[in-house]
Amino acid sequence: MAEFPFLIDATSGAARTGVLRTPRGDIRTPAFMPVGTAGTVKTLTTGQVKAAGADIILGNTYHLMLRPTPERLARLGGLHKFMGWDGPILTDSGGFQVMSLSKIRRINEEAVTFQSHIDGSRHLLSPERSIEIQADLIGADIVMQLDECVSWPAEEARAAEAMRLSARWAARCKTAFGDRDGQALFGIQQGSTIEALRKESSDRLTETGFDGYAIGGLAVGEGHEAMCAVLDYAPAMLPPDRPRYLMGVGKPIDIVEAVARGVDMFDCVLPTRSGRHGQAWTWDGPITLKSARFAEDESPLDPDSDCPASRDYSKAYLHHLVKAEEILGQVLLSWHNIAFYQALMAQIRAAIAEGRFEAWRAAFKARAVS
Repeated sequence: MAEFPFLIDATSGAARTGVLRTPRGDIRTPAFMPVGTAGTVKTLTTGQVKAAGADIILGNTYHLMLRPTPERLARLGGLHKFMGWDGPILTDSGGFQVMSLSKIRRINEEAVTFQSHIDGSRHLLSPERSIEIQADLIGADIVMQLDECVSWPAEEARAAEAMRLSARWAARCKTAFGDRDGQALFGIQQGSTIEALRKESSDRLTETGFDGYAIGGLAVGEGHEAMCAVLDYAPAMLPPDRPRYLMGVGKPIDIVEAVARGVDMFDCVLPTRSGRHGQAWTWDGPITLKSARFAEDESPLDPDSDCPASRDYSKAYLHHLVKAEEILGQVLLSWHNIAFYQALMAQIRAAIAEGRFEAWRAAFKARAVS
C-alpha cells in the first residue's frame, strides 16, 4: 500500500497543521477540498480554483460512473487530463449518492445494485468495482473505500449493521487496492452518533490499515451540536499519524470546531451551491446579495482578498447580477466563496502554527453569525 507522508508541523490542543505529500503536489492541512462533482467545480475553471488557493479537489464516483462513464474517462486519459487539473484529486466511493439519489437500490453483502437517477439504467457497485473505477479508470490520487452510510437518526441496530458491513467492505477494498505507486486508500469510520459503534469501527479499520481515515455518517441531519458531540471523541479514535477527513462538512463554523477536535481534511458543496443561489460567505457570516440593502452598496465583498471576485466588484453590482439572474453572478459568488474557504483554511493553519489557535477560534466565533 502506498504511503503518502503526512507531516504534522504544529499542534494546538487537538488541532494540528502540516502537509500531506502526494506525487501531484503537497496538500496543506487543515485542507478544504472544493467539490468537482461531475468533473467540474461548478461555474469555475480549474485555473480559478487553483488561484483561489485549493491544493486538491474532490470528484464524485457515482456521478462520473453514470456520465461520462469511467471507461470513457480512462480512454481519454483519466480525470486529471479530462478536466485540466494537475493537482491531487480525491474521489468518494459513490456509496452515499447511491443511498441518497438512486431511484431504486438493493444492498447485500456482495454489492449494492441501483437505478440511475438520470435515466433509470441499472448498475452494480461492489467494493471491488468501486476501487476499479476510482483507482484504475478515473485515476484518483486518494481513493475512498465503499461504505454504507445511514441517515440520522438511526436506531442502534441499523447503525451497527451498516457499520459492520462497511468494515467488511473496507477489508475487501484494501485487498482490491493492493500495492499501488502514487495512490492512497482511505477507510471510513461509521457508527452514527453512537460512541461504542464508532470505537468498534475505528478498531476494525485500524486493524485493516489505511493511508488515511475518514469520519463518515455526519452532516446527515444531526445538526451542529450533535456533530460536535461525536467529534469530541471520534477523531481521537483514529491513528494520530494519519490524516483525518470529515466527509461532507460544511459551514465555516463546523470546520473550525472540527479542526479544534483534530480533523485535517474537509469537503462540501456549500461554497458553490451558495454562490449559485446568491449567497456569499464572509468573515461576519453569510449574506444574501438579493437583499435590497445591497442595491447601492459600493463596497466589495472583501477588499483585502487576492481574489478578483471578492475584491473588484461592488455588492451593488453583484446584487444586480443576482436579481437579473445573470450567469456571471453565479460565477463571481462561487469564486468568492471558494476563495473565502481557502482563506479560512490559511488563517486556521497560521493560527495553529503560531500557537494562537484558541484565541483565533474565539474571535472567529464572536464575529461570525453562522
